[in-house]
Amino acid sequence: MVTYLVGALNGLAMGSLLFAIALGLSLVFGMMDVLNLAHGAVYLVGAYVAVALAGDGASPAAFVLAVPAAAGAGAVLGGVLAGLSRATPHHLDQALLTLGVSLVVAELLSVFFGNDVHSVAAPAPVAGSVTVFGESYPVYRLLVIGFGVVLAVGVYALVERSRLGSLIRATVADRGMVSALGVHTGRVLVGVFAAGAGLAAVGGVLAGPILGAAPGLDEKVLLLALVVVVIGGLGSVRGALLGAVLIGQVQALGTTLLPEYASFLVFAAMALVLLLRPAGLLPARTAVHA
Repeated sequence: MVTYLVGALNGLAMGSLLFAIALGLSLVFGMMDVLNLAHGAVYLVGAYVAVALAGDGASPAAFVLAVPAAAGAGAVLGGVLAGLSRATPHHLDQALLTLGVSLVVAELLSVFFGNDVHSVAAPAPVAGSVTVFGESYPVYRLLVIGFGVVLAVGVYALVERSRLGSLIRATVADRGMVSALGVHTGRVLVGVFAAGAGLAAVGGVLAGPILGAAPGLDEKVLLLALVVVVIGGLGSVRGALLGAVLIGQVQALGTTLLPEYASFLVFAAMALVLLLRPAGLLPARTAVHA
C-alpha cells in the first residue's frame, strides 16, 4: 500500500509537468487548428536553459531566474512558429514545417550542449525530503504538484472566466466577426501560441531536477503530450488536466508495479479512451473556424 501511495504522488508530480507541457499543445491545436510538432523541442529549450543557468549546485536565485528566461525563450520561439504556421494553413504542411523546426532546434542544442545527459539540481531550500506515508519523499516533487494545482486554477480562470479568455474563445469561434469589431485577431492567436510555448519551456525547467536534459527527450515528451491531448480533448483546460493526471498515474504506477509494461499501459489507456470517447474525456465546447 505504501508503494502504491508513493507511486501515486510520483504520478501527480509527473502529471503536473505533463499538464504544463500539454496545455499549450492542446490550446494551440484545439483553438488555432495548428499541429505543432515542435512543442517537444520548445520543452527541451527550457530544460537546457535550466542546465545553463542552474546546473548542478547553482544558487536558488539562478534556478528561479531560469523560469522567466525559459518562458521568454519559449514565447519568442512560439511567436516565430505562429508566424510560420499562418503561412501554411494545411495540417500536413504545418506538421512538416514544425517537425523541421524541431529537428533544427534539437540539433543546435546538441551542438551547444553536447550529447551527454545533463542533470539539474533542485534549489537547496527544496532539495531535501519529508516523511510521507512513513517514507522519505522529495520536497521538490511536492512543490511541482503544488505548481500544477496553481497553474490549473489560474489558466482555467483566465480562459473560462476572464474578459481576455472570452476574447480568445470568441476569436476562435468567429474570427471574422471579432475582426469586424476592430480586434486584431492575428495578435490574439499569436499570443495564445506564444503563451503555450512559454508554458512548455517552463515545464522543461521544472522537469530538470526530475528528468534532466538530453537529446531525444523532446521526442518522448512530445509523444506523452500528444497522448494527454488525445485523452483529454482538444482545446480544453480541464481535459488537459484530467489527461495529464491520468497519464502521470498510469506511467508512474506502471513503472513501479509493472516496469516492463509501463509504455504499453500508456498507449493502452489512450486506446481505451478513444474507443469509448473518440473526442476525448472533456473536449472543448468551442469549435474551430478558419
